[in-house]
Amino acid sequence: MKEEYDFTQGRRGPVIPSPGKTRITIYLDNDVLDAFRDMAEASGSGYQTLINKALREYLDKPGYIIDEMALRRVLREELERGGKDE
Repeated sequence: MKEEYDFTQGRRGPVIPSPGKTRITIYLDNDVLDAFRDMAEASGSGYQTLINKALREYLDKPGYIIDEMALRRVLREELERGGKDE
């Protein structure tokens, strides 16, 4: 090993860039992170990969936006039931 290395041309960051991915810093609740780490250990994959997958699944779910017609349908159904819980 050399006694001294030249880092004048060095840059911070990953050694091998990952196309389509960005390195970020994020704060997560300890219990959430622990759960993902446990799942990762059980599945043999990385916890960051599982977090990314969970976020992607969430984003892929179609959002339900209630419009006037949907609101009228819900109100009509509730009025027909008489507002009683089944």
